[in-house]
Amino acid sequence: MPSYLFPPPPPVALPLLGGDAWVPVRRVFCLGRNYADHAREMGNDPSRDPPVVFTKPADAVVPGGGDLPYPPATKEVHPEVELVAAIGAMGDADGRDLDPATALAMVAGYAVGLDITRRDLQAQAKRTGAPWDMAKGFDQSAPVGTLTPAAVLMGTDGPPHRGRITLAVNGAPRQQGDLADMIWPLADILAHLSRLVALHPGDLVFTGTPAGVGPVRPGDVLQAEVAGLTPLTVRITS
Repeated sequence: MPSYLFPPPPPVALPLLGGDAWVPVRRVFCLGRNYADHAREMGNDPSRDPPVVFTKPADAVVPGGGDLPYPPATKEVHPEVELVAAIGAMGDADGRDLDPATALAMVAGYAVGLDITRRDLQAQAKRTGAPWDMAKGFDQSAPVGTLTPAAVLMGTDGPPHRGRITLAVNGAPRQQGDLADMIWPLADILAHLSRLVALHPGDLVFTGTPAGVGPVRPGDVLQAEVAGLTPLTVRITS
């Protein structure tokens, strides 16, 4: 056992519905421009180009939502509701160059997530060609709800590939879409990622957001939902 200069950070983990098990978080991958209507509202071409991928640090994840402080260094915070998939099994794969079916079989569970974005910082980064890190990967920028085991969903309609995905702010509808509207469905997303990096248990994949994004302020209550999954509630504090 090594001797550390200071205590290691505590692990980040998500609860699994229906049991005491938790899923540790290793890495967080996010997709941009994966719903045509959202791509258009952000001024982009929604054609089926290779997915736009960015990352967040594992400790940006906020398990279960709850109170979330308004982030610093911004005047325009946009929450984006997303389906999140958690990798949990390798099977016979090594996590690289996977076909879509093999990649999908590695998913342990699904949850509702929010990609919290400092939109003004993102716009500035786009203008200058700078990375999005501080617009997307800041502290507490990734609330994620309870994971529903993939095995549970396989007993119904299988992995989520259709169904409503919505965000309400203070009870008023903000974002409304359907998982069937994804440009890149989950299996293809995972296969694409596996050609860039090796997927491993604990990796989370945010799959993109539908149209309707807009700013929130301290005091706002966010209710994020994906059909068949546990809703996620977040309250923005000062």
